[in-house]
Amino acid sequence: MKQVLCSLAASASLLITCGPAFAQENAAPATNPAALKEAFDGCFLVGTAMNRWFIMDEVPGVLDFAASQFNAVTAENAMKWGRINPSKGDYHFGIADALVDYAEANDMAVIGHTLVWHSQTPDWVFENWRGQSVDRDTLLERLEQHMEKVAGRYSGRIHGWDVLNEAILDDGSWRDSPWRRILGEDYVATVFEMAHEADPQAELYYNDYNMYLPGKRDAVVAMVKDLQDRGVPIHGIGMQGHFGLDRPSVEDFTAALDAYGALGLKVMITEMDVTVLPWPETLEVGADISAAAENRQELDPYTAGLPDDIAQAQADQYAAFFRELVARRDFVSRVTFWGVSDADNWKNNFPVRGRTDHPMLFDRYLRPKPAFDAVMAEAGPCRAE
Repeated sequence: MKQVLCSLAASASLLITCGPAFAQENAAPATNPAALKEAFDGCFLVGTAMNRWFIMDEVPGVLDFAASQFNAVTAENAMKWGRINPSKGDYHFGIADALVDYAEANDMAVIGHTLVWHSQTPDWVFENWRGQSVDRDTLLERLEQHMEKVAGRYSGRIHGWDVLNEAILDDGSWRDSPWRRILGEDYVATVFEMAHEADPQAELYYNDYNMYLPGKRDAVVAMVKDLQDRGVPIHGIGMQGHFGLDRPSVEDFTAALDAYGALGLKVMITEMDVTVLPWPETLEVGADISAAAENRQELDPYTAGLPDDIAQAQADQYAAFFRELVARRDFVSRVTFWGVSDADNWKNNFPVRGRTDHPMLFDRYLRPKPAFDAVMAEAGPCRAE
């Protein structure tokens, strides 16, 4: 697996760590570890995100491994506007089609990600041929066409869509995105209504990072209540779940879960990982993909392997979160990990490019880590139901 990933990295210009990054360098790849999807079957779906190389089966073995562990799958990038429709009238559905076909063949729920986002949306969507901002009617027309082309294409085949991504800042204020500037303050209702019209069977979600912060939490609750009061279709809230060894606190995490659960909607952890690396002191903690910092040795301490004490700290953090999720299985409907293994997780390149992170349950050889065992140990109540 190591050689395959390294070869892929070289051919596709991926920054994947290929050196000796494991405590048990000579251990063989895991064979048929216990399945997450079976352990948590009585509680919630357990999903993964996949990049284009995995979806197109360019890394042998990953698709089969993922199908054995997970019962939900999200396209990491393949369904975003910039990938599907990079220029006006130019559509690329091949990778997204392959993902949906793969999921259906393996009885996996497909999560569409994402229809409306301020990032990874081409400039042409918001501009005319002169490079000036389009008017409201033009943007509404383009948005409606996108919903019809993308959500409509997979109507009846998508379990749920991340309809709107990251519209609220950490302090609870609205993000000043082109969507809001051009469409106006009520654009949130508009995008959910359009998504529902394009695919009436799909669940519709609001998705964001740092959803445990009190200011953001309260703003999201207020936004969702307003949508509910007006009869706007929304079925769930996605907490991305890009966590660290020291954040969030269990108290903040559970307060957010309970606040969202009290709305009567499904609650999901949609992009879960637990980084073991230090956060650059020059950046605010978050998941704003525009953030970046220069790599330094002290920011990348585990290139030669993950020390046992750090692996255990990560396992303890994962266990603490899953304990609370299982306890709220009446409204928590899914937990999706943002990648299959340490090798393909985005944290290797965010917020510092070229680091060696170890944020997932499986290492670079697809072997289960202490974090995997810790998560599985929390599944007891699920097996009993």
